[in-house]
Amino acid sequence: MKSTVITLLFSLFICTSNAQIVGLSNEQIAVLKRKIKDDPEAKSLYTNFKAAAEDFLAQTPNPVDTIRTEGLLRGNPKKERTAVALRDMNKMYTLALQYKITGEEKYLKKADEFLLAWANKNQPNGDPIDDTNLDKAIEAYDLIKDDVNPKDKTLIADWLKATALAEINSKRMNRNQGTGINNWNAHRLKVVGEIGYALNNQEFISWTIDRLKKHIEINLNEDGTSHDFKERDAMHYHIYDLEPMLRLALLIRSAGGGNFYTYESPKGSSIKKSVDWLIPYIKGEKQHEEYVNTTVKFDRDRAKNNEPGFAPGTMFKPSLALPVLKLSVYFDPARANLLYTLNEKGKDWQMLIDEIKQNK
Repeated sequence: MKSTVITLLFSLFICTSNAQIVGLSNEQIAVLKRKIKDDPEAKSLYTNFKAAAEDFLAQTPNPVDTIRTEGLLRGNPKKERTAVALRDMNKMYTLALQYKITGEEKYLKKADEFLLAWANKNQPNGDPIDDTNLDKAIEAYDLIKDDVNPKDKTLIADWLKATALAEINSKRMNRNQGTGINNWNAHRLKVVGEIGYALNNQEFISWTIDRLKKHIEINLNEDGTSHDFKERDAMHYHIYDLEPMLRLALLIRSAGGGNFYTYESPKGSSIKKSVDWLIPYIKGEKQHEEYVNTTVKFDRDRAKNNEPGFAPGTMFKPSLALPVLKLSVYFDPARANLLYTLNEKGKDWQMLIDEIKQNK
């Protein structure tokens, strides 16, 4: 009985203390507002963000019943239709964040409208390469979940829960091979983890953490290479595998769940080692010809379809590693200089948000 009470109290603590993990916390929003007010650079970046939010107020949600990106070549009508619909992700996130910055109800109502449109129409299919596109929707929900009416909150939460369960119950997930251990699984874990923290669902969170440990052991190698790099002979897929793991590791750390960046599996593999292995290629000290020895037919199909970057022998461009480098800075601030050197476009709105999160 005593252990049961302790478990319940622990669960209650999780649900109340980790209210906002995916999106910016109220404290971080306060920091952002001060920067917008006092920092000329932040104020300038906010001008464009605010203009976008204003523009989105006049737009209509455009959801699809099923997200279709995985396994489809560029030009496929289903993929093109999905690409148009997925523009809603940034719109709902922008509206939600603008509401948190200004407190103006019009942004809340519009963000809620976009989220509800997707919740009412979209049907999860358990494909993590499709579902990975929902990052901004989950973050938008996390930002406004305490402010939308209970009915809307339940509808949106049920949609996200159904998405997570479709991933957890996917037949492909249960195989100890193929998409059960490659980048698909990394994206699957990220999606379920994000939803778990947004919904304060301890069952999803525990499921994700347990399987992240296994994924680090199966997917990453002690020398820093990854299963996906070996299979595809492409830095592109090493990065595509690491990015969701880094996002998930950041969520876990933000929730006080430990440091999975430096966590080592029984065989000695870790996310950190796999990021470190990538650094010489980012600095240009090493080069790599992409896809020369890929074992995956889809890579060859994209090359035949003349999709940029997929022709065998294409030289890896360090700028493609920006997503991984940005996330690694959360764990290794010393990499900030390399990040700013690589980021030729200079500081943008997202980098401002990232800096605030890093200083939590």
